[in-house]
Amino acid sequence: MANLATWGNELYTGKRSYPFVGKRKLWFAIAGVLVLLSILVPVVKGGFNLGIDFRGGSEFTVSSVEKTDVTVGEQAVLAIAADHHPSVTNIAPNTMRIQTDKLTDDQSLEVAQALASAYGVTASEVTSTFVGPTWGADVSKQALIGLIVFVVLVALLMAAYFRTWKMSLAAIIGLLAVVIITAGIYGLSGFEVTPSAVIGFLTILSYSLYDTVVVFDKIRENTAGFADQHKRNFEELVNLGINQTLVRSINTSVVAVLPVASILFIGSYLLGAGTLKDLSLALFIGIIVGTLATIFIQAPLYAWLRHKDADVVAHNKKIELVRQEA
Repeated sequence: MANLATWGNELYTGKRSYPFVGKRKLWFAIAGVLVLLSILVPVVKGGFNLGIDFRGGSEFTVSSVEKTDVTVGEQAVLAIAADHHPSVTNIAPNTMRIQTDKLTDDQSLEVAQALASAYGVTASEVTSTFVGPTWGADVSKQALIGLIVFVVLVALLMAAYFRTWKMSLAAIIGLLAVVIITAGIYGLSGFEVTPSAVIGFLTILSYSLYDTVVVFDKIRENTAGFADQHKRNFEELVNLGINQTLVRSINTSVVAVLPVASILFIGSYLLGAGTLKDLSLALFIGIIVGTLATIFIQAPLYAWLRHKDADVVAHNKKIELVRQEA
């Protein structure tokens, strides 16, 4: 604990410093490759693994079951429709949800009977319905509109708050990278994209923005009146701000990730709650990616956007002269 406190103090005073800004070309290259892969991988794989709400299909709910074994439901469906890929989830105590591709009316009746027999319940305990793709399409449309409105409002608010559009631009670019990379991980892993996952994607934006504002606030504090001091140049002041908030970013991320991880690994995998899994999975990936983006993309990007400003260039020359004369 003492070493951790010493490490944090050294980062804050500048005694210890990691070159986040100095190695920005490396971070930007890595981020660029990840964004490119996040776009190409889903295309090469034929698209995302969309849930039944987006592609349509048949859904069965079996109540009052004694054993919540997903294999029982899968085998019951495959015995009737071998070319379908059922998704079986324990959504509540003694309740199973089975989703498949669209079945014919006869197949639906046969599957309902097979599920009742497999789980040892009466036919009245099995309900079936057809889920059309319209609802999922509406959710996607509303989510896209919400994303556009959110980005525009955030861009304007940050530009007004920090009194510079370059901080706002750096934040928005990093924010978009977080969403694309998180979606790319979904495409690469084959995780199912459901309306809950879409809600999780949108929630990520708020957390990522919060972390960015904390770091940018420290950078603004460090760079205010930077031309009046001759100890550090502009990039070094930005880098100092990142290092000074590094411990806080890590602590905040850990605190945020722990409850989400609990929901993901205990609530979903042990209890089988599908909606919780979809939501917490998007949050779990997004919180980690968002924290890394603030440190390695957004703050260094802001320094790069300012590096050709006349006042920054003039100050850099003064710093070089001071150091040569020292």
